[in-house]
Amino acid sequence: MPDHNATSLSSSSSVPDAATGSASGRVLVIGGGPAGLMAAERLAMAGVSVDLFDAMASVGRKFLLAGKGGLNLTHSETRPRFDERYFERQSAVGHWLDRFDGEALRAWAAELGVETFVGTSGRVFPKDLKAAPLLRAWLHRLRGQGVRLHMRHRWLGWTDDGRCRFQGPEGESVWQGDAVVLALGGASWPQLGSDGRWVPLVSGTGAQVRELRAANCGFDLGVRRLGENAPGWTPFFVDKFAGQPIKPVALSVSSPDGRQFARQGEFVVTATGIEGSLVYAASALIRDVIETQGEALIHLDLLPGREANWVLEQVAYPRGSRSMSSHLKSRLNLDGLKAALLHEVLDKAQHADAATLARTIKALPLRLTAPRPVAEAISTAGGVCLESLDERLMLKRRPGVFSAGEMLDWEAPTGGYLLTAAMASGVVAGEGAAAWCREAPKV
Repeated sequence: MPDHNATSLSSSSSVPDAATGSASGRVLVIGGGPAGLMAAERLAMAGVSVDLFDAMASVGRKFLLAGKGGLNLTHSETRPRFDERYFERQSAVGHWLDRFDGEALRAWAAELGVETFVGTSGRVFPKDLKAAPLLRAWLHRLRGQGVRLHMRHRWLGWTDDGRCRFQGPEGESVWQGDAVVLALGGASWPQLGSDGRWVPLVSGTGAQVRELRAANCGFDLGVRRLGENAPGWTPFFVDKFAGQPIKPVALSVSSPDGRQFARQGEFVVTATGIEGSLVYAASALIRDVIETQGEALIHLDLLPGREANWVLEQVAYPRGSRSMSSHLKSRLNLDGLKAALLHEVLDKAQHADAATLARTIKALPLRLTAPRPVAEAISTAGGVCLESLDERLMLKRRPGVFSAGEMLDWEAPTGGYLLTAAMASGVVAGEGAAAWCREAPKV
């Protein structure tokens, strides 16, 4: 390797320590997503020498992908309601947000020259909606702070004496730091760098790591009608409607332990089931119900702005010689995808029965049997259990090693909550590692 701070494992010489770089020591940050970059920034601000490694050719790849449809930085929702979006981890994540919350994130972006605005949904975006200008400004700041970036360096774990091993363009090398921050992501969108290969390495430290599972994901459809065996949509429905949004619609689901979800929004019909923003919002509960029950029964209200009695009156209104499809379009303005959904779940006799049809319009049942693969998900649940970390996000069984971001065991819906908590955890881990360098011996 050209960098004198690393020595090839194939060399016969002993492996030297890296130069300390500053009075506050040196930290290796492994992972170049938002959590790792934020940890590196906080370390550099504290006067620590930072080397940041990433397996990909450039940093922030998932961050850039998220910006393609408009970068949702955070949400304008106030705390403590904001904290509740982190489900059972709201207390722990709340401590991270005490250090860096949505307002702090907006102020941070403004310091980098990126102004933000609040959309009608309460979500916060850069004024130009783009991720690339923010990432460029961030990297310019980090380089100005002296952070060194090492791309195409995949972390392989530790040597017997505690040094970090990497596979890089010039072969395997080892690096020594006074502390290490792991920010290796989950397992969603592995082509962008987060592939979960770190799990056995971190588990080997004695830390508890929960299985990485899909979060903010779509789901596959089971049988459409009771008594039938074939799962999924009919071929006609897939050919005509896959990829189309359904809106407005309300989705409700409940779990055996009493948890409930009910919200209006929109989602997309897929070739195998459903996905989209409303489904993502309910995905944690749906996934948990499937894991315990084998399937999750959800209900769709196709006319969320209408009362059930009104719907029944309109369906039962005499239709004369008109077909039921024409009748529904005329009386309820219900046609297209919504009308086709009724045909998917009702047989001919049920569709002709006014009471059954009206009841189904207000509570159309869908049985979901599996989340889509984690590689397709927007984010990941599971990871390093927070109980294996101290309040600074340091591994209790591996002093001097900190962890941040999506590799930790927490989850949140889309809407800016994911990015905010990932960056907040980077702040906590970075500041924790800086404090460790001041207080503790080398790892």
